[in-house]
Amino acid sequence: MACVCEINNLFSHHERSMVENVMNYYKMGISWTDLVLSEPNVQELMASNHTFDAVICEVFLSEALFGLSEHFKAPLIGLGTFGAALWNTDMVGSPSPPSYVPGTGMKFTNHMTLTERVGNLAFVTFDRLFMDLYYLPRQAALYDKYFPQAKRDMYEVRRNAALVLLNTHVSLAFARPYVPNQIEVGGMHINRKAKPLPEDIAKFINESEHGVIYFSMGSNLKSKNMPQAKKDEILKAFRNLKQRVLWKFEDSELEGKPDNVLIRDWYPQDDILAHEKVKVFITHGGLLSTTESIYHRTPVIGIPIFGDQFLNMANAEKQGYGLMLDYQTLTADKLTQALNRILSNSSFQQRINEISDRYRDQEMLPMEKAIYWVEHVVRHKGAEYMHCAGLDLSFIEYHNIDAMLILYGGIAFILSCFVYFVILLIKGLAKSFRTQTKRTKQKRQ
Repeated sequence: MACVCEINNLFSHHERSMVENVMNYYKMGISWTDLVLSEPNVQELMASNHTFDAVICEVFLSEALFGLSEHFKAPLIGLGTFGAALWNTDMVGSPSPPSYVPGTGMKFTNHMTLTERVGNLAFVTFDRLFMDLYYLPRQAALYDKYFPQAKRDMYEVRRNAALVLLNTHVSLAFARPYVPNQIEVGGMHINRKAKPLPEDIAKFINESEHGVIYFSMGSNLKSKNMPQAKKDEILKAFRNLKQRVLWKFEDSELEGKPDNVLIRDWYPQDDILAHEKVKVFITHGGLLSTTESIYHRTPVIGIPIFGDQFLNMANAEKQGYGLMLDYQTLTADKLTQALNRILSNSSFQQRINEISDRYRDQEMLPMEKAIYWVEHVVRHKGAEYMHCAGLDLSFIEYHNIDAMLILYGGIAFILSCFVYFVILLIKGLAKSFRTQTKRTKQKRQ
């Protein structure tokens, strides 16, 4: 129940500090994991005699679930729905330099100012310490509780993952280092061929003279849970538009709804974004939604609330295919201005067309790539040859701190000795010179 309350109250995210939010996410992850592993159907599955070629597990605050891989003696494959993040880069040893890789939840891009780099380093350091000292030990305790017969502990299973599939692509974000068993398959969920829309939705879109705006805050964020004042501001902006609006709203009634707005508790988002009359997508900025908008060439207005949504929308602004609005200060005027800017400025459409073209230009479809690599891991019994040796090193060894102390410390010692002897030599020469000068003066007298 606590987990459900946290999800329903995600719009209150801004009322807490970033530190509080990170702590709450990790606490929710522990609760969710315990809830899943204690589920009777999961317990029944674990008690069965089923065998599996691989275990694919989403890598989002659920590390104790990796025990299913150990339990069924099958290679572990992670699925990073947020793209590359601390939770999954740890599994394969992929470097994430904080100088140009923003932490999840930060509003930064890969080009940060000095101030931003300091802030990013502070956040990444806190995230690392809190994860290692608080969160992972609690996930390890759950692992031990539900997998008492496991030969390997959670940490060993975690750092020996065979593969991590990432829900991103370099054309959608920015270039960063990956190890060989970290594979980008972003957009594998997208329908390459649009399905027919429900009749009422198709009629609403097709009869729009000036096009349509699609508005959805995703599956976890419920628009119906917005404060009434915030809903009123959004409706005020929509009421003055000549475009029609599709709003994913999880209630059958919306007080003050104008005639140009159609509400439904669910929309076939992928197929709607594929429609040529959809001009702008107002989104929370989740990675699935932003990937769909790029594929279907629909510029975005992002209202990020939590997690990677800030990072995704900062990237959208930087690349020129979207605008980001702050939820706390969102007003009808600000939303209207953002909509008018995108609708009247062709550069947004041009940029998303360019990004969509380069995203589509891949050697194989993302789903085909994901299938290939999963089968590759199975064929080669875990593909241990791709294991990164960096995973076997301690923090000091990985960063070469001990080697640097020996090498640079040795050099510093030699240099200091050399400087010391030079100083002694200079002092000796100076003393000798003074003595010789004194003797010369005495002889002249």
